[in-house]
Amino acid sequence: MARVVAHLGRPETPQEAADRKAESSRRYRSSKTFRNLIAALIVTVGVVLVVVAAVPRGEPAPRPDIDVAALAAEMQSDLGRPVLSPSLGEGWRVNQASTEGVGGTEAWTMVYVRSGESGFLRVAQGFEADETWVGQVLDGTRSTETIEIDGITWNVYRPSNPSGTGNIDYALATPAGPDYVLVYGDAAPETAALAAASVTSQIEQLREVP
Repeated sequence: MARVVAHLGRPETPQEAADRKAESSRRYRSSKTFRNLIAALIVTVGVVLVVVAAVPRGEPAPRPDIDVAALAAEMQSDLGRPVLSPSLGEGWRVNQASTEGVGGTEAWTMVYVRSGESGFLRVAQGFEADETWVGQVLDGTRSTETIEIDGITWNVYRPSNPSGTGNIDYALATPAGPDYVLVYGDAAPETAALAAASVTSQIEQLREVP
């Protein structure tokens, strides 16, 4: 018996029955495709998350230690005179060691930092330099006093505006033969004195250079 269609008020024709079934199949396939797409996206996201979680995240390789003594020895061979190789003791490490130009003067400069703490200290040997070079580095700061460390007299500098001198708030400087030695940074004066004391013998040798 033919199916009576409510909105038609009569049995549907064979063609109408075929059209209804075709439309029903089309809707079913469409909904199934959408569900499959959503399921595929969920699976893909899950796989990505698993892969990301599984990738090892090792810590960055530590920077190799800078061998200040070896670099100084090589430079000393080229220059034919002593080159500084300071030692600040336990807890301090060299963050940078290179020659750099300040106001036309080349300087062998080592930057020391303390592990796990803020603050820095630089030790620099200005080649063929004088007190003018110190003034350029310290933004015109003048010496306020002197201090004797291991028999070496050092000029003491206390920049009044550290922000204008790269956060330098304390410095020591002394002539060393043809060169000038500068110890400066924002570390405690006791640390600066320790660094100065560690190059006493090298300063004495430089002062003997003709």
